[in-house]
Amino acid sequence: MDLLTLDDIRKLTQEHGEPCVSLYMPTHRTGTQAQQDPIRYRNLLRDARGHLSARHLDDRDAHELLHRADRLAGDQMFWQHQSDGLALFASPKAFYYYRLPIRFTSLVTVSERFHVKPLLRLLTGDGRFFVLALSQNRVRMFQGSRFNLNPIEDTGKIPGSLHEALEPDDLGDSVQFRTGMSDGRGGHTAVYHGHGYSSEDAKKDIRRYFSQIDRGVSELLRGDTAPLVLAGVDYLLPIYREVSSHPNLAEDGIFGSPDRLSAEELHKKAWERVRSHFRKEEEQAASRYRGSAGTGLTSDDIRTAVVAAVNGRVDSLFVPIGEHLWGTYCENTQTVRVSEQRHPEAEDLLDLAAVHTLNNGGSVYAVPKKRMPAEHGNIAALFRY
Repeated sequence: MDLLTLDDIRKLTQEHGEPCVSLYMPTHRTGTQAQQDPIRYRNLLRDARGHLSARHLDDRDAHELLHRADRLAGDQMFWQHQSDGLALFASPKAFYYYRLPIRFTSLVTVSERFHVKPLLRLLTGDGRFFVLALSQNRVRMFQGSRFNLNPIEDTGKIPGSLHEALEPDDLGDSVQFRTGMSDGRGGHTAVYHGHGYSSEDAKKDIRRYFSQIDRGVSELLRGDTAPLVLAGVDYLLPIYREVSSHPNLAEDGIFGSPDRLSAEELHKKAWERVRSHFRKEEEQAASRYRGSAGTGLTSDDIRTAVVAAVNGRVDSLFVPIGEHLWGTYCENTQTVRVSEQRHPEAEDLLDLAAVHTLNNGGSVYAVPKKRMPAEHGNIAALFRY
């Protein structure tokens, strides 16, 4: 699975210049459905070419734009390492793809910028979080959502083990640390083994080890605000918290050896620890929206919301998952036109409002329609002023 951070989403929103192709599709890890995924992908690329043709791009330019996407269609290794959904973005200057733990609805768009609204579920109530699984012999990072948990394959500068992090000469012979006797508080103390190697020596090495891990985590996540859940035997997690500078550690960790947990068990335990975090933010924003109704600080009108988002007035924006409102926006006149049907020049106005809200420092909540705070309409905007 590929790492997707808030910085990555912001980078996507800032790409401009026609044509920008965005492609979303559900994918499968194993079985017959997984074998059909490359076929579905080729069909979506064919749709992309149709959209490009409708925007008067000739075949040679379309081939140049999509040639890297075309190569993925025949890459067996790529299709053998999928998550639940694939998001791909191609423009004359950029090419990105992400295999993510979310089941997308198939969609292709071509416009002056990338379409990011399907990604926003990972920022709100369905969550996007990380898990750091710690042990002496193995360090792993995972990215998850409400739907699934997947290992991050490239963890950058995070050391893979204690012996990888520290020079062998710095460690005692055959050093091991494991859970020992009860500490009388429901936990356990650490027992250290090694010739001429004291408990204090071991704790210093663990702190050095964890400091290296923490620096690698900070570099990997690059200031991402998604919560990070720690998983490890009970005496290790307090030590990590002592040395960590990461501002978004989840309050509750997963105690016990993470190596003994299946992926499903680890996901279940991690989601239990972050679920309330995501819903709390969303519920607070919805409450503010309802409390401000009738004051002129809210709107469920797409035209009003788009113009306000472009001008940086939107503090919080709610958009429904899986819904689209096609139309056009004229920057010169700040005029929004809603289309009854999708046409080559139309873009998703919900996505347009979301992109500008994010880029102007607002919060966007992509939620099921039943959780929309507005009684009517497909958008709910809370204004700053």
